[in-house]
Amino acid sequence: MGTAATSQVVAEALGMALPHSALAPSGGKIWYALAKDSAIALVNLAKNNIYTSQILTQDAVYNAMVVHAAFGGSTNLLLHIPAIAHAAGLSMPTREEWENINRKTPRLVNVLPAGKYSTAHVYAAGGVPEVMLHLRKLGLLKEDCLTVTGKTLGENLDVWEQGGKMFSWEAENKRNRRQQVRFNLQTFNPDAHPDKVILSPEAAKKADMKSTLTFPNGNLAPEGALIKSGAIAPEMIDDNGIYYKKGVAKVFVSEANAIKAINHGEVKPGHIIILMGTGPSGTGMEETFQITGALKQLSFGKEIALITDGRFSGVSTGACIGHVGPEALVGGPIGKVQDGDVIEIKIDCDNLSGSINLIASHNDPNTELNEAEIAQLFSSRSPHPELQPHPELPNDIKIWAATQSGIWEGCVQDADRILKIVKAGIDALK
Repeated sequence: MGTAATSQVVAEALGMALPHSALAPSGGKIWYALAKDSAIALVNLAKNNIYTSQILTQDAVYNAMVVHAAFGGSTNLLLHIPAIAHAAGLSMPTREEWENINRKTPRLVNVLPAGKYSTAHVYAAGGVPEVMLHLRKLGLLKEDCLTVTGKTLGENLDVWEQGGKMFSWEAENKRNRRQQVRFNLQTFNPDAHPDKVILSPEAAKKADMKSTLTFPNGNLAPEGALIKSGAIAPEMIDDNGIYYKKGVAKVFVSEANAIKAINHGEVKPGHIIILMGTGPSGTGMEETFQITGALKQLSFGKEIALITDGRFSGVSTGACIGHVGPEALVGGPIGKVQDGDVIEIKIDCDNLSGSINLIASHNDPNTELNEAEIAQLFSSRSPHPELQPHPELPNDIKIWAATQSGIWEGCVQDADRILKIVKAGIDALK
């Protein structure tokens, strides 16, 4: 699901947006109704002295991560949710917490690009509250969280399920909203039955819907990486739930050069594209959507994998591995990969584990190297000669990149950390 749509879903899951507001179809009358309801809710929060700090809690962040996994949300929220937590004075979720939540949370939403239906269908099938009903039955939600309705999440879900008025100021004919929207979807779009759009855990398992995220490691990503395993083409995954690829590296230091090579036919079936220098220090971690979009247009696009220290659009699909850490420009091994090196990718889409490794040098591609030999190979190589920060990288992005503490702490400008580093530098110069 795209980043903007995922952000709406996450806002509702945090309790910061009204129930069944995320993914409302653009330009419809529902927008005017939601604007009015939101304004009334805001006034009521002020009257009752309910503050953001009471809603945006550690448990709310946890709920947002669970709902993100159930929807198959954009990987970009792994930058934004930590930033939200940091701004609220909360602990930022760790990579381990993301892994644990994705392992225990089934993907339930059959939405584009990895699924069949649009976000408008998802809204009409019940949206976030409907997904949360399934998650509640699995015991995956913190129901005591306060929300902008002035009620707890559990109370909101009770109303959604049982058919009462979601808001006290609503007219009587607004009761049974869940029944109304689901009936309308079936009536006007028979192919999009609500239970085919938002699946039960049992139906999702039967349909073999893969969980949202996998976090591979390996000698190319000592600090880890990220792949939306739920968006890999099903035909590329074997009967054991494994996506496996061994191929030759095709190295680029900019997305523009990679696009040019794709357009000129230089990227062949079986290649593994290595896009380096697109992490925080290179381009501010730009979104590499053009490559994934270009690969979709190739008849053999599914045969090509992509590994990068950058990030992806929420609507990207395929074997796209991003957020590789350390990034190339701070000495990450990805910056020392050369054209023709042999790369091996293993992603277990069921158990959500995986690895990305350089296994042979382009000098002798038929001889696989052991761990010590790989370490020696990286030690003997210099980074790619064209690897450098983008010349137009803004100063504030340079500061963020230089002072961030790894790729898993999100898009955070931590003033306290910056001041501490500055002070240490001043003291060192005395």
